[in-house]
Amino acid sequence: MLAARWKSIPVSEKELTAYSPELWVFLGATVLCLAAFQVVATTSIPVYNAFLGFIGIKSNLALPADQIQHYTRIQLWAGVLIGLLSGVAQVLWWRNTKESVINALATPTMLALLTTALVVLLTRYFGHTMSAPYVVLLLAGLFGIMTNAGTLFGLWRRGVTLSGGAVAHLGIALMLLGILASAGYSNVISRNMSGKLISREMNDQDNENNVLLWRNETGLMNGYDVTYTGQYLDVPGVPDYVNTQLLYRTDDEYKAVARGEIKQGDKTFYHTGDTLTIRPENTYYRVDYNDKKTGQKFTLYPRAQVNEEMGGLLASPALQRFWDHDIYSHISSVPDPRKEIPWSPAIPHELSVGDTLFLNDYFAVFRAIEQAHEVPGIKLQTGDIALQADMIITGEKGRQYHAHPIFLLRDRQVGRVPEIIEDLGLRLTLDQIDPVKGKFTFAISTTGKDYIILKATEKPFINLLWGGTLLMGFGLVLSMRQRRSARAVPAAEPAGRPGAARPQVLAS
Repeated sequence: MLAARWKSIPVSEKELTAYSPELWVFLGATVLCLAAFQVVATTSIPVYNAFLGFIGIKSNLALPADQIQHYTRIQLWAGVLIGLLSGVAQVLWWRNTKESVINALATPTMLALLTTALVVLLTRYFGHTMSAPYVVLLLAGLFGIMTNAGTLFGLWRRGVTLSGGAVAHLGIALMLLGILASAGYSNVISRNMSGKLISREMNDQDNENNVLLWRNETGLMNGYDVTYTGQYLDVPGVPDYVNTQLLYRTDDEYKAVARGEIKQGDKTFYHTGDTLTIRPENTYYRVDYNDKKTGQKFTLYPRAQVNEEMGGLLASPALQRFWDHDIYSHISSVPDPRKEIPWSPAIPHELSVGDTLFLNDYFAVFRAIEQAHEVPGIKLQTGDIALQADMIITGEKGRQYHAHPIFLLRDRQVGRVPEIIEDLGLRLTLDQIDPVKGKFTFAISTTGKDYIILKATEKPFINLLWGGTLLMGFGLVLSMRQRRSARAVPAAEPAGRPGAARPQVLAS
């Protein structure tokens, strides 16, 4: 595109000087491109490895060990330059020709310095520290706000329309302050207060900043009661995520059979036995929060994907927004969902209808034996005999679970479909039936309970980032509209700068 449009690119015959606004705009765009190049070049390392492997070259390039430090050491100073350059460029672009450059920059610079000093003092007063790079970034962001706000105020006093460029640059400066406040002063609220080591594979800091949540067991976290309640998958056509306990996985990883009705509200999307499409790449872990002080409740679904080629566990946080902060919930570790569950050897239990079976800390009541009209993953044929046991298992805090292990007889061959209660780590199989004695033998296996290791972070003033993003987008749209309006009005070309006339704002 550059080669095709080369002749139509505006060219100025005038020599660029240090006070030329075009020069500062060009420098700002260059810094943005270089900062983006660092991010793209690093995050594309897995793509490099895949491409080199495709052409027969073995590559062992790896992502940086400390990715936060890797990006921060470049992006922080890129943010400083962007804040300074965006402010200077707007001042030079819109300054009154009767006013010197020094006078135009003096007022916003002094205001930025005074505000920076005040913020540093308040930060130390409230017990926080601010390193020198953070102070410089704060100064650059405040300088960008002061200069662009001053530019907009000056244009308003002169009776001209809003400058889209100044609005967009003001949004960028707000984004810098939002990034500084949220990333530099985020607060980990998932402190490990148990006094126990979560995992030997984690370092000391990670063991301190994560909590271990067993399934359906409530844990305390910085004033919140937090409960991990299970795994969910994305099912196309269903608005919310679907509990994996309602899905019977098949040999096709993208297909599953509904073990019960999948409904939300009054609408039923799938009935028992229906085959449905799932998206198995990502697993969503439901975490319920309850603020003990206010009683406010909310549910988050942080996402995790086990992918060895991409470095192991790929996790995406879920967030809850508040007016003054956001809470990010991030999965640090989970049992690998792709591996087979290591069940204990099955222990047989012979029961009659009405008997009670004690299973460690739980107990189960065998209520009835009944005909099964549908078998997950199996299409019943004429002559098949399918029986299912109706059992109720009582777990922690009196929570009850229904289990229906199935015994299938087809052409004198026996098939069994066990019932797995993931919350309790139990697998129940209807193993044998003695119709003469009225006895039923159940094979019971156990495994470790499901769990997640969760990290939750509170990010203050992150709404500055979102507000700045919206403001930048509004400025971009405004600039495009003003450019379209300027092109519709024919204007005389200034002498000495053919094709490079500065866009003029329209009188209000």
